Amino acid sequence: MSKYLYSHDVSEEVRRKVRIFVILVGACFLVLWMRVWYLQILKGENFETLSENNRVRLVSLPSFRGKILDRNGTVLASIRPSYNLYITPEDAGNLNQTLRTLKRHLDFDIDRVLEDARTSRPFKPVLVRADIDRTVVAFIEENNRILPGVQIKVEPLRNYLHDHLASHLMGYLGEISEARLEAMKDADYMMGDMIGQYGLELFYESELTGKKGYKEIEVDVAGRQLRTLRKLPPQSGRNLVLTLDYEVQKVVDKLMTGTKENPIVGSAVVMDVTNGEVIAIVSKPDFNPNLFARGITLEEWRQMQSASHNPLQNRAVNGVYPPASTYKIVTAYAAMEEGIIQEDTKYKCPGFFSFGPRKGRFNCWKRSGHGQVNLYDALVQSCDVFFYHIGYELGVDRIAQYARQMGLGDFTQVRMNGERPGLVPTVKWKTTTQRGLWLPGDTIAASIGQGYNLVTPIQQARLISAIANGGKLFRPILIKQIKDKDNQVLTAPVPEQVAQLQPRTHVLDVIRKALLGVVYDKKGTGRRAGSRKIKVAGKTGTAQVVALSALTKYEEKEDIPFEFRDHSWFVGYAPYDNPKIGVAVILEHGGSGGKVAAPLVRKIIEAYNKVNTLDKPSTPDGLPPEMAGTSRESGRAVKDI
Repeated sequence: MSKYLYSHDVSEEVRRKVRIFVILVGACFLVLWMRVWYLQILKGENFETLSENNRVRLVSLPSFRGKILDRNGTVLASIRPSYNLYITPEDAGNLNQTLRTLKRHLDFDIDRVLEDARTSRPFKPVLVRADIDRTVVAFIEENNRILPGVQIKVEPLRNYLHDHLASHLMGYLGEISEARLEAMKDADYMMGDMIGQYGLELFYESELTGKKGYKEIEVDVAGRQLRTLRKLPPQSGRNLVLTLDYEVQKVVDKLMTGTKENPIVGSAVVMDVTNGEVIAIVSKPDFNPNLFARGITLEEWRQMQSASHNPLQNRAVNGVYPPASTYKIVTAYAAMEEGIIQEDTKYKCPGFFSFGPRKGRFNCWKRSGHGQVNLYDALVQSCDVFFYHIGYELGVDRIAQYARQMGLGDFTQVRMNGERPGLVPTVKWKTTTQRGLWLPGDTIAASIGQGYNLVTPIQQARLISAIANGGKLFRPILIKQIKDKDNQVLTAPVPEQVAQLQPRTHVLDVIRKALLGVVYDKKGTGRRAGSRKIKVAGKTGTAQVVALSALTKYEEKEDIPFEFRDHSWFVGYAPYDNPKIGVAVILEHGGSGGKVAAPLVRKIIEAYNKVNTLDKPSTPDGLPPEMAGTSRESGRAVKDI
C-alpha cells in the first residue's frame, strides 16, 4: 500500500485522500475502543445491575385485611381469593393486539387499560379486570404463549358475608386517589391499592390494613416468572369486634325492609342503656358494599347515585327529622325542673290553645279535646294543648337549654361518616340565621317537637336511654375490642359518659311512669308497642312535613302523595323495671307513630329478648292499677300520634 502510494504513477492528490481515509478509519477504531472501555470497564457494574433489573422484578404482596366480627364472634367481613388479570406493557409485545384477544373472552374497558399503561411505568403491571371468572382463568393459562405479558394474580378481596347488612356501619373500600396517596406518602400505599373510603373501613383503616410483603422473582423475556429469589411475607391486619349483635341486627334489618311494593325509608337504632354500646343500627334503603370491593363499574355507580331515596345516606346519623311528640319528654322535663308544673298540675284541653292579644290559635290533634289533664295524662294521650301551655310559659330558650343537656342539637361523637348535630332552635338562632323575629307561635310549635326542631335517630336512642338509666348520656360505642390475628385483645374501648342529667329526685320517675302508660294505659297512644313478654315504656311521635292546610284537598289518607305524609316515630326502652336497651325508630312518611313505628319497636325488643334474655316475662299483673287489664288490641279506637 505504502509502496503504491509513493510510486510515480500516483498523484499527490490521491496520496492525500488515502492518508485522510486511513486517519478516519483509525479514529473510528479508537472511538469504538474507548466506547467498549467505557461500557465494560468504567460503567460495567451499573449496566450489570440494569441487566439484572430486567431479569429480576420486585413484586408487592398485598396484606390480608383484618376481619370484622359481631360481639359474639360472627364474621361480618373477611377476605376471599380474587383472580385478578394484569398485563405488563413492556412484556406484552403488541399491546393492542393482546388486549383485543382478551376482549373476545372478557368484558373490560380497553381504553382505560391503554391509558393506565401510558401513564405508568412500562414494567408495572396494569390491572385489566378484577375478580375474573374461573373459565377465563383456564383460557389464559392454556393460551399463555400467545398472551405475552399477561398474568393472573390471586389476591385477597374484601368479602361482606351478609351483603347489605349493616352496610352504612361497615362502609366500603375503593381505589386510593392521587390526592390521598400524596397525603399518605409515608404509608405503604401505591396507585391501585384498595383503601377504606367509608364507615368503619375508613375510620379503622390503619388497624385493618396490615402490612404488605414483597418478593423478588426472576422472569424470562416474555415477563413470565421463572423462580422466586427472595420473599418477605405480608402481615395481616387487626380484627374489629363490634358491639353489634348479628342476630338482632338481622331481625331489625328485616323489619325495616318492608315489601317490594312498599319499601321502608328510615332508620332504627338499638342501644345498651348501661354503656352506650350500639346493638343494632339500620338505615334504609341501603347498598351492597361488595360492589365496591371488587371495583364498582361506572354504570353501577350511576344507578346507585340515581336510585330513589339515596341508599348511600346513613339516616341513623345523617338523617334529621322533626322529633314531633317524642320531644314532649324534653318539654315535660324542662317544665318540672323549672317549677312551671308539678306532677298533679292540670290544664284544660278544649281541643285548641289561644294566646296573645290577637288570640292566636293552635289546635290539639284531638279536635274534641282531652278535658282536664295532668302531666301523666298529657304524655299518655299526647295532648298538644297541655304542652302548648307549659311551652308558652317556659319560652324557647329554656326548653333549648334542657334539650341540649339531653344531647340534642350537638354531635353524639359516634364514629360514623357525616353525622349531623340536628337543630335546637333559640331566639338568637332565628334572628341570626333566618333574619326574623322569634314569634310566640314558634315557641308553641317547638314545645311539641315541630317547627324548626331537628334530631337524628341516634340522638333519639341516646336520649331515651338516658331517661331509662337515670340520666347518664354516653358516647355511642361501635367497637368492643380490637384483636390481632392470633385473637389476642389489643384494645378494648371503655364506655364514655359525656354528661349526667341532675333532675330533682322524682322528675325522671314521673316521666318514666307516664312513658309506661303510653304503652299500657287504655288511653295510651303507643299501645301497639306493648309486649306480653317484656314490659316496654316509650313515646310516640307523628311529625308533620307539610302544613295541614296543604292536605285538605285529599279526601283519603291513601291519596296523599308519599312525600307529603307524616314521619312515624317511636322511642322506647325495656324492661321497664330494669332497663337494658333503648330503641329509636323513624319511618319517613310512614304515618302515625303509634300505628306504624310502635309495633316495630315491640318486635325489635322481643327479638332482642329472644337472643339475650332481658328479664322474666312481665304481664299486665305487674303494671300500675290504672293500667292493669289493658292490652294493645283493646286500644284500636284510640288515635295514635
